[in-house]
Amino acid sequence: MEGLVLLNALATRLLFVLHSLVGVWRVTEVKKEPWYWLLALLNLLLFLETALTLKFKRGRGYKWFSPAIFLYLISIVPSLWLLEMHHETQAKVFVNNLSTVCEKVWTLGLHQTFLLMLIIGRWLLPIGGGITRDQLSQLLLMFVGTAADILEFTSETLEEENVRNSPALVYAILVIWTWSMLQFPLDLAVQHVVCPVSMATRGFPSRFFCQYSADLWNIGISVFIQDGPFLVVRLILMTYFKVINQMLVFFAAKNFLVVVLQLYRLVVLALVVHASLRSQQERLKGEHRCPGVPAESGVSPGAWAGGSKEGLAIPLQALPVTSDDSPLTP
Repeated sequence: MEGLVLLNALATRLLFVLHSLVGVWRVTEVKKEPWYWLLALLNLLLFLETALTLKFKRGRGYKWFSPAIFLYLISIVPSLWLLEMHHETQAKVFVNNLSTVCEKVWTLGLHQTFLLMLIIGRWLLPIGGGITRDQLSQLLLMFVGTAADILEFTSETLEEENVRNSPALVYAILVIWTWSMLQFPLDLAVQHVVCPVSMATRGFPSRFFCQYSADLWNIGISVFIQDGPFLVVRLILMTYFKVINQMLVFFAAKNFLVVVLQLYRLVVLALVVHASLRSQQERLKGEHRCPGVPAESGVSPGAWAGGSKEGLAIPLQALPVTSDDSPLTP
């Protein structure tokens, strides 16, 4: 079993390095500058991570975070940036349509294989102690939907001529695309925090964040990392740059609905926790109240001793006393 774990750890990281090198090679081909091969040195970070993981973790993953995925992003994203920016300049000055089409195919192919590598690589990487196989399967299914949305975002926006004619807009879209990639190294979307017993007696914020940690992470990803930023970019394209087409309007409406539904879910979860805390407080008040004495009688339960079948009690002051002024034992 340990041998299979080590094999998966090494094979997955090797695939990451090879795909990164393909991206660097493509950059040197289109830029016609050999010094772009220096981008391959970014893979040294992945080699270092591999050595440390094999030594200290025996090839297994970490809790909450995947350094291998994060370092793979660092090694491949700069190449994709350079290819997209080169495509932007070629669209202005290049005459050979066949060459331009080939470059588009290569760039789109790298985007597609990049997202597939993130999903397959996360699947093949050995899991650590903080995530189960059931949680991993949920995470991979989420990654499939996320990758499809991200690919649609880049291909839909960067292919527009009005977008290509604005380098600042291309940079902005690539920044949002890079920002959306930061969700892939994290496993928080499927890992629930085990709340301690003492957390039940704390206030609303502590209980809310502890009880629904995974749900809150999913909402945060959608609103701040993916659907929210994608919606902003699409609205800017339609309103300011007058880029309007059927698919752009559809996906903008889709992003808007997802953001609204996520915020609605946030409100629902908050109401559930609030109702739970209110029920708990009422239950505690009922437990502190003496069941044999009405709360409005004004008599403290500690002022009575003994009792009868009718629920009446004899006051301590009514008991006879001895010479030493101590109450007689009943």
